Amino acid sequence: MVTDNTVNVDFDAANELLRGKEATAIVQWATDVFGEYLVMTSSFGAQSAVMLHLCTQVVPRLPVVFIDTGYLFPQTYQFAEQLQQRLNLNLKIYQSPISPARMAAIYGPLWESTNKQDLDRYDRIRKVEPMQHALAELGAKAWLAGLRRSQTDYRAGLRFVESQGGIAKIYPIINWTPKKVHEYLVKHDLPYHPLYEKGYKSIGDWHSTESLGGDDHERAGRFKGLKQECGLHLPQTPEEDQSRDSSSL
Repeated sequence: MVTDNTVNVDFDAANELLRGKEATAIVQWATDVFGEYLVMTSSFGAQSAVMLHLCTQVVPRLPVVFIDTGYLFPQTYQFAEQLQQRLNLNLKIYQSPISPARMAAIYGPLWESTNKQDLDRYDRIRKVEPMQHALAELGAKAWLAGLRRSQTDYRAGLRFVESQGGIAKIYPIINWTPKKVHEYLVKHDLPYHPLYEKGYKSIGDWHSTESLGGDDHERAGRFKGLKQECGLHLPQTPEEDQSRDSSSL
């Protein structure tokens, strides 16, 4: 429950409760527990229409946080506009206070580096810090996200509900397969991102996203293959990482 603007959730009990529940029931549980302190995020990537449709069917005016890095594909901005109009999204757009031009002038083209520290700095400036600002400004205590276990090694160990930086993270479609995602899109006549049919299975910034062959892992085309995560969904402190390890997640 949320009391006095703080989160008080028994995560083990919550995950046991949600085991076997449909995705919409998980969203409804999150709404019942967190109320106005609940938000969701969307990258407006390849299959983002699934979570946007699913969550807003349960909570029509749910705040949808969109982190605009300034380096997204033109098709991503167009896709976001299309879905905002179709689904009447309560879209909240956040950006880094450091413009892309200023960042490049100070640090150089970080995205071209093969040094993971440079890529991490890029992600922190353009994605992680704007997300932290969004959560703080919106007073969020819980965050719905469309992570799936099949996407990355890290995500394979996640449960339906986790804790990250004092925020409850809820993953309604964590156990969905690519087949189930496709079936949902077809059933509700929802579009894939325009670049999906050109081989872009996971879509981020234009300079660090590549098209893939049919047998490649869906996030193999991100970050030059040097990493799978941008940092938004990773533990923010060593203590969080240790807590996950100790619970066999």
